Amino acid sequence: MTEERFTVEVTISAPVAEVWRALRDPEQIRRWHGWHFDGLDKEIDFIYAEHVTESPQEHWMEVQGGDRFELTDAGEGRTHLRMTRAPLSGDTEWDAYYDDVNEGWVTFIHQLKFALERHPGADRRTVFLSGHGTTPPLAAAGLDALAGLAPGAPYEHAAPTGEPLAGTVWFRSDHQLGLTVDGWGDGLLVVAHTPPVPVHPEGVAMMILTTYGRTDEEFADLEARWNAWWSRSIPAA
Repeated sequence: MTEERFTVEVTISAPVAEVWRALRDPEQIRRWHGWHFDGLDKEIDFIYAEHVTESPQEHWMEVQGGDRFELTDAGEGRTHLRMTRAPLSGDTEWDAYYDDVNEGWVTFIHQLKFALERHPGADRRTVFLSGHGTTPPLAAAGLDALAGLAPGAPYEHAAPTGEPLAGTVWFRSDHQLGLTVDGWGDGLLVVAHTPPVPVHPEGVAMMILTTYGRTDEEFADLEARWNAWWSRSIPAA
C-alpha cells in the first residue's frame, strides 16, 4: 500500500465553469461517475452532497474525508483538473482499500474527460465486469498487443466476443488502459488489472464498457455477449 499522496491530473477541452457543473450537478455526475447500478444515485449523493466541502468561487472541493479536486484555467477554453487523495487515515480497515479508491478515481476522472469532450449533455449506458485478477483481462481478451500503445494512437482489433473494435487509446496508467470504441456510438472501454494486496490476494480484474446511442435491443445484445465471455474467462470474485 502506498504511503504517498496520490494524484490524478488531466486537461479537459471544456471551460472551467462547465467542468465545475459536471462535478456538482448530480444529473451530470451520472454521466461519468462509476457505472450504472441500482445504488448509483445514493452513491453520488453520499460522495458529492453529504460529505463535501467546496468553494464554487475558487473551483475546488473536497469529498469523502479530504480527496481534493482543483480546477484551473488552462487557456483556450480548457481546464486543468487535479485530484489529490486524502492521506491515509490510520483506520486499518478503511486504509486497506486506499489503493482501490485511487484506481477508481483514475477511471472516473478519465470518464469525466471523455463525457465532456466527446458526449457533452449525453446519457450513457454501461456494462461493469469484475473478477479475480489471476488472469489479466487484456490477455484474456487477446488485447495485450494494445498494451504498449501511447494515448492518441489508433488501433483495430477483434474483441473476444467476435465484434470488431476500433478507435484510439484514450488514456493509460500503471494499471489501466482506456480505449475509445467507434462501434459503441463512440464509446469507451476501460480495462483494469491491479496486483494482489491483502484485501485482494488474487488481485482484481475489471472492465467498464460505456456506450451511447444504442437501442434497447442493441445494448442488451452487447451486455449479454460481454457478460458471457467474462464468465467463461475471468474467475468470479
